[in-house]
Amino acid sequence: MDLNRISCDEFKSVPKIPLVVILDDIRSLNNIGSIFRTADAFVVESIYLCGITACPPSIEIHKTALGAEESVEWKYYENVCDAINDLRCKGYKICAVEQVEGSISLPQFIINNCEKYAVILGNEVKGVKQEAVDMCDCCIELPQCGTKHSLNVSITAGIVMWDFFKALYR
Repeated sequence: MDLNRISCDEFKSVPKIPLVVILDDIRSLNNIGSIFRTADAFVVESIYLCGITACPPSIEIHKTALGAEESVEWKYYENVCDAINDLRCKGYKICAVEQVEGSISLPQFIINNCEKYAVILGNEVKGVKQEAVDMCDCCIELPQCGTKHSLNVSITAGIVMWDFFKALYR
């Protein structure tokens, strides 16, 4: 069955949504691969890998990315603050995905299709570093009504990317 999928080379020339996903200190290579795959599906501009977050090429990342690590542009930064400063200089609005005082619930967050955005997703246990949160323009959180107060980082990334995709895809 032909699904009319484009090639990796064709993907590189397709217009992207103005969204950079920053992964800071993500431990699981499966989570990283899953986020690459979702970023490919929603034509995300780029992924910034920071700190201990592993970089392609990696067999473990490939297991869940299924090649998206080759289609989606990515960059590595040793320090997340350097990534934030780089994006801020390029005119991006920086948003941490974190439960903090004053965070905006994702359904209430207004995505302006005239702006460029970067979202930071932090370590699976510790979340986004406080120093990164302090540098952000805002914090976004996902509303949750169950007994747990967090989701897997790749699930969170998928929900956030989908919301931005709906608002920014032209």
